[in-house]
Amino acid sequence: MAAHYVVRSVDRAADDIIATIGRAGVATAHEAAGRIGLLGPAVQARQTGAVIAGSAITVSCHPGDNLMIHAAVEVCRPGDVLVVTTTSPSTDGMFGDLLAASLRAHGVIGLVSDAGVRDIATLREMGFPVWSRSVHAQGTVKASPGSVNVPVVAAGQLVRPGDIVIADDDGVLVLPISAGRQVAEAAAQRLANEADKRAQLEAGALGVDMYNLRSLLADLGVEYVDRLPDDGAT
Repeated sequence: MAAHYVVRSVDRAADDIIATIGRAGVATAHEAAGRIGLLGPAVQARQTGAVIAGSAITVSCHPGDNLMIHAAVEVCRPGDVLVVTTTSPSTDGMFGDLLAASLRAHGVIGLVSDAGVRDIATLREMGFPVWSRSVHAQGTVKASPGSVNVPVVAAGQLVRPGDIVIADDDGVLVLPISAGRQVAEAAAQRLANEADKRAQLEAGALGVDMYNLRSLLADLGVEYVDRLPDDGAT
């Protein structure tokens, strides 16, 4: 029989690093990280405008069984993000408003699930943000062993306990603790650069000039003409 664990101790990134990356948002942080760590688009925000950044508490569940989510609550700390996976694909509604109430009481700021959630209207009323593969009313049981705080794969992305998790309307990003400070610094620089570029674009600058793209277009054989050549092409 395979071993199953609830690991109590998790390393976490410094609060200031998590906050800085969170302010950058998923898209900017993903670029700052060298385009690594993004979960696949199947896991989507189930509300509009929610933004979270915290440390991953990972859960590996049997499909159709949320026993290990309940087991995970005990090891969560304020500022954590619960990341739920199943050992084979599942869209069952493994998480709802009661579990959200329990997690919130322990300071958890959101859920990322590579399975389903339900009670979505109540979750929105509560303001408890979730990102999930599906919204599905199908219930689950509490019968099968799994593990808490082991490496898992969510929407194609490896997630380790304590990884930095950023989630917003653009998706979900996970980064190793070791990359946190470098990504935070790079993200802050990108935000400053983007503010300058935004000001130029709002003033009427063209992207092809601002990014020096005219020579690239020429090298690629793109021609500027006033009319299409009369050669029968459409």
